[in-house]
Amino acid sequence: MTPINSLCIYCGSSPGRLDAYASAAVALAESLVSRNIRLVYGGASIGIMGRVADQVLKLGGQVVGVIPKALAHKEVAHHHLTELHVTQSMHERKMLMAELADGFIALPGGIGTLEELFEIWTWAQLGFHHKPCGLLNVEGYYDALIEFLDHVKAEQFVKEHHHAMLMVETHPDALLERFVNYRPPAVKHWLGKDET
Repeated sequence: MTPINSLCIYCGSSPGRLDAYASAAVALAESLVSRNIRLVYGGASIGIMGRVADQVLKLGGQVVGVIPKALAHKEVAHHHLTELHVTQSMHERKMLMAELADGFIALPGGIGTLEELFEIWTWAQLGFHHKPCGLLNVEGYYDALIEFLDHVKAEQFVKEHHHAMLMVETHPDALLERFVNYRPPAVKHWLGKDET
C-alpha cells in the first residue's frame, strides 16, 4: 500500500467553460480532506486552482501553494494558505511540488497543466520517482487525450506498463483508491553502455 499524505493537483488558473470543472475541484477537495490528505498545488487564488484550494481550506484541510515569483501577481497568489512558497523559477516550482507530494492528479486545465502532467509521468516512466499519477476526466474533458495516448501505445512509442502508469477515473474517490493500491512497475535501464 502506498502512503498518501500529500497530493499535488495540476489544474487551470482559469475556470474553463463548464461549471462542472469547478464542481469537480470541490469534490476532489472534499475527498482529500475526508482522507486527511494535504493539498499541494500551484499557489493561485483564481480559476480551478483557487476553487480546489478554497474548498480544502473551508473544510479545515491543509494547503501548500508553490508559485514562481514572476507569476505571483499574474496568477494572483493565494495569501491564506497553510504554506505559500515563492520560487525563483518554474523549474524550482515543479521540483518543489514533486518533492512535497506523494502523488499527482490533473484536473481540467490548459497547456501548463498538460506540461506538468507529462513531465511528472515521464519522471515516473524513467524511474525518477515511484508515485502514482492520474487524470480526473471531468465531463469527458480528457477523452481526446486518452484516445491519443492509446494511439501512441498502439504505435509502440510507449509500453503497456508505462501507459498504465497514468490512471484515469471520473470520480475522485475511485482515483484515490487506485492511488492507495498503486504498485509501480519495475523500470529497466533505458540504454546499455554500448548504446550511448
